[in-house]
This record gives sequence, structure tokens and C-alpha cells, in this order.
Amino acid sequence: MYSRAEILNKTKQIIAEALPELEGKEFDESTVINTDTGIDSMGFTLIICRLEAAFDVQIPNRQWQKLQTIGDVVDAIEKRLPKA
Repeated sequence: MYSRAEILNKTKQIIAEALPELEGKEFDESTVINTDTGIDSMGFTLIICRLEAAFDVQIPNRQWQKLQTIGDVVDAIEKRLPKA
């Protein structure tokens, strides 16, 4: 379905679209979501909704609360995608 790089790129694209004030900032898998990006809980909720829709996955709320980095988000999505 999606490679890890494709998931990462799509995640970064969704963050940029959801929060245009972050335009021009560089994110990678080690980027800490709340401290490095300044994304608050409302912004993160918006991003989660868009990611779930984009990848057609459902990630339980209790797991979202544990995600610290962009890489953690990519891992969570990757685990729930159908295997080819």
C-alpha cells in the first residue's frame, strides 16, 4: 500500500495543510509534536482526524495520547494499514 516514506510525506503534508502557520518548518521522524512544532491539543486533534481519513485507519484515542514524535505517528498508521 504505502511505504514508510510515503506515510511520512503525507503526514507532513497534512500537518502543513491543517496548520498553515507552520509552513516552511521542517519536520522529520524525530520531531516532537507538541514542543518542536507548537501544535496544541486542538491542532493535534484536527491532524489526527485528517490522518485517519487520508489513510482510512482508526487509531484509539488512548494510543494517540502516547504519540510523542512524528515517527510515532507514522508507526501507528503503518501498523494499521492492510498488508499487501
